[in-house]
Amino acid sequence: MTTAAIAEGSGKGHRDENFPVASAIIAARHRPVVMAFYRVARMADDVADHADLLPKEKLRQLALIADSLTGAADGVPAAVHLRGQLAARGLSNTHILDLLEAFRRDAVKSRYADWEELMDYCRYSAAPVGRFMLDVHGEAPTTWPASDALCAALQVINHLQDCGKDYREIDRVYVPLDALTRAGVAVETLGADAASPALQGVIHDLAGRTADLLALSRRLSGATRDTRLALEIGVIQTIAEALTRRLKARDPLAERVTLSPLDALVAASLGAGGVLAGRLMGRQTPLSAA
Repeated sequence: MTTAAIAEGSGKGHRDENFPVASAIIAARHRPVVMAFYRVARMADDVADHADLLPKEKLRQLALIADSLTGAADGVPAAVHLRGQLAARGLSNTHILDLLEAFRRDAVKSRYADWEELMDYCRYSAAPVGRFMLDVHGEAPTTWPASDALCAALQVINHLQDCGKDYREIDRVYVPLDALTRAGVAVETLGADAASPALQGVIHDLAGRTADLLALSRRLSGATRDTRLALEIGVIQTIAEALTRRLKARDPLAERVTLSPLDALVAASLGAGGVLAGRLMGRQTPLSAA
């Protein structure tokens, strides 16, 4: 496969993501398959967001990736590599194929009617990543609902951080249209240099709904058997909560709402420390028993 979209890519790597990808916390034996998954996801994301490709061509390229994942073809080396990594570990390709559904939607869809439609998108754009990581570590499927909530929260955080950029650069709006309508806000205002008070209210309300998702995911680290993965989840949870608090108070059109390196380190330390303290005190609780 030699098309420009995949050959060029975005230049973005795993260290450029908002949240850890295959960080040093994850056991080294798991990193090859995690990175193989990430590379295919990054490739597909670059196709879906490519500014110069028509939807039909995006869908064609995503189909080529899917064929190399299922074994119907071998045209995309990164996908063939992931297929081998999954097979060697007895893991299903379900999660990466689910993720491709989100990128197919991105190729043809640019607006979301309401929160429920956005959450359905997150079921494919975010949840498969968490479920894949849990499967890699041999965790029980009973952890999936809490993981889904965490992953959906991470996705919405990213959507809110980039709501202005997404609109200006690729005319994509993840802010639910009904929320904008209720506030009397036109979609076009997402292209402004600063959000109006009404648009800020919409963003802050969505951040509040994100906080509700994070409340559902808070017990995930304690239900995760693998200590390294639990630490990673604890770090991500705490960083996500810190970002959500900022999104509830700031304007992502006027500034990049993120954490400073020091703030991120403090949040990560608190998250990891909380998980370790819970383990030492015997607070590991399977979600199935809740």
